[in-house]
Amino acid sequence: MDTSTKARRNRQIRAREVRVISDDGEQLGVMDLGQALAKAENMGMDLVEVAPNADPPVCRIMDFGKYQFQQQKKKQEAKKKQTKVQIKEIKVRPKTDDNDLNTKVRHILRFIEGGDRCKVTVAFRGRELAHKDRGSEILARIVDMTSEVAKVEQEPRFEGRTMHLLLAPRKS
Repeated sequence: MDTSTKARRNRQIRAREVRVISDDGEQLGVMDLGQALAKAENMGMDLVEVAPNADPPVCRIMDFGKYQFQQQKKKQEAKKKQTKVQIKEIKVRPKTDDNDLNTKVRHILRFIEGGDRCKVTVAFRGRELAHKDRGSEILARIVDMTSEVAKVEQEPRFEGRTMHLLLAPRKS
């Protein structure tokens, strides 16, 4: 439950008796709701229900506005530290020459070192489909050339007129 939006506070609390915790974390014990509200009001703070399913419900005396602000800041920080992994795709053909293949492998290495996963696709046209072994050879060469920084996450699969392979960064 997201406490900042769904927590009941002050007069919204429905229980007659509540277990109260002060703003510094000290247990004040079980008391009548009116008494707990008066104590929170005297301190200039809010009474917030933090564990509504407990018996009796647990309420905490806190500055609710400040608490909401801190929760929002924590979410923003977590979002900043989050990294999004993308799947980059490299397409080759069964007749792709060595130099072109080396260039494609350099691109794959750049993607992998950037933390992204890379999908390598061999596309077959027309009669090339009769030489599926050529596509397998190319994928095997790519796996061999990138084996130091990448691991095979998904073995080569044949779908229609294409053959796919998924590479992911190795954990260092």
